[in-house]
Amino acid sequence: MGILYDDDVVIIRQSEKEGDPTVITVNCPDKTGLGCDLCRIILFFGLSIVRGDVSTDGKWCYLVFWVVGKSTTRWGLLKKRLVEACPSCSSASGLSFYRSELQPPRPPDVFLLKLSCQDRRGLLHDVTSVLCELELTIKKVKVSTTPDGRVIDLFFITDTRELLHTNKRKEDTYDHLKAVTGNSMISCEIEIVGPEITACSAESSFLPTAITENFLPLEMPDELPSSLTSTSVSVNMDNSLSPGHTLVQIVCQDHKGLLYDIMRTLKDCNIQISYGRFSMNHGRACDIDLFLMQTDGKKIVDPKKQKALSSRLEMELVRPLRVATVSRGPDTELLVANPVELSGKGRPLVFHDITLALKMLNTCIFSAEIRRRMIGDREFEVYRVLLDEGEDLAVPRSKIEEQVWKKLMGWEQ
Repeated sequence: MGILYDDDVVIIRQSEKEGDPTVITVNCPDKTGLGCDLCRIILFFGLSIVRGDVSTDGKWCYLVFWVVGKSTTRWGLLKKRLVEACPSCSSASGLSFYRSELQPPRPPDVFLLKLSCQDRRGLLHDVTSVLCELELTIKKVKVSTTPDGRVIDLFFITDTRELLHTNKRKEDTYDHLKAVTGNSMISCEIEIVGPEITACSAESSFLPTAITENFLPLEMPDELPSSLTSTSVSVNMDNSLSPGHTLVQIVCQDHKGLLYDIMRTLKDCNIQISYGRFSMNHGRACDIDLFLMQTDGKKIVDPKKQKALSSRLEMELVRPLRVATVSRGPDTELLVANPVELSGKGRPLVFHDITLALKMLNTCIFSAEIRRRMIGDREFEVYRVLLDEGEDLAVPRSKIEEQVWKKLMGWEQ
C-alpha cells in the first residue's frame, strides 16, 4: 500500500485568482458515509461545492471538491477537521491502515452555557456566530425574555476541540462573548452537565398534530408553495449502462448543502457510491451522475426499491428543510425543521442562518428553542422561534418564511 502521511490525506490547493474555486483532494481508506461526513464539514465552514468527483473501490477512495466561499476561511483548521473525519492514519509510523471501529466513539461531553444580557436586536445571532466560530456545537437551546428586558440564553453545547472542561477554553469563550455583547452582558457561566440533565432537556415540548402532519410530511405532498421549495428536480435510474452499478442521474437547482443532502440520503438508505460526478452549469442548474450499488455489491433492480430511493432523493432535494410560520395564541411562531441523519448528526449552521435572516429583517426574537422529534420512523431537529411583534408584526409572515428559506438555501441576495 505504501506510505501515506497525514499531510497527504487531505490536500488543499487555494485559488490563485479571486472568484476561482479552491480544490480539496481527499485520498484515504474508505468507510461508510465518508462522503457525507466530509460534505458536512465543508458546509460547516461556510463553503459551497461547485464541482465534485468521487471514486472508490470499497476499500480506498479518492474525492475531489471544488469549493468557493468566504475569504476568511481558516484553511488549516478545515484541513485538520477533514483529516480527523478520514479513517485513521498513523502519524507516528507514517503507515496508513484501515481500522474498523469495533466500538462506537464515546459521545462528547455536553456543557450548559448560561448567558444573561440586556436585550437588543440581533443579539442571539451575534452570540450564535461566536459559538460557531469557536467550534462549539449547539445541541439544544432555550431562549427567553423577561419582562424587564433581560434575555436568558441556555445553550447545551459540545466542543469540537474537546477542551471546554479547561479554564483556558472557558475564559476564551467568555472573552469572545464579552466582545460581542459588550456592556449588555450581565452574567456568563459554563458548566458540564450530566446525562440526567441532558435527558431532561431532550423531552420534546408539545407540537400540535395538525402542524406535524402538514409541516413534516414523510412523503411528497401533492402541492407545495413554490417559494419554499427547490424547483425542477429530476431523478432518473438506469441499469443498462453499467454491468455492476445502477446509474442515478439527478438534475436540479443548486442550494447550499446540495451534495451533503444527496450524500446523507444515500448513507441513510445504505446505498454505496462507487463513482460520482457533480457539476454546476450556468445559473443554479446542477447535473449529478452517480454509479451506485447496494451493500451486497449488487445493482438496485427491485422496482419498489428504485421507486423508494428515487422518491426519497426527490423529497430531500425539493425540501431539504421545512419552513413555516404559525399562530401561537395571539403571537407568531417560526418553525424550521431539518432531518437528522441516522448517525444522530444534524445539518450545521441552521440556527445561525435563521437568526441571521431575522436580524436582516429587523425582527426581534422573544423566545427560541431547539428540540428533536420523532415523526414516524424519522428524527427531525425542530427550531421554534417566537417572534417579538411589539404592537404589530412589521414584516408579513410570507416575507419571513421566504427570507429564512432563502438564507438556509443560500439564495439570499
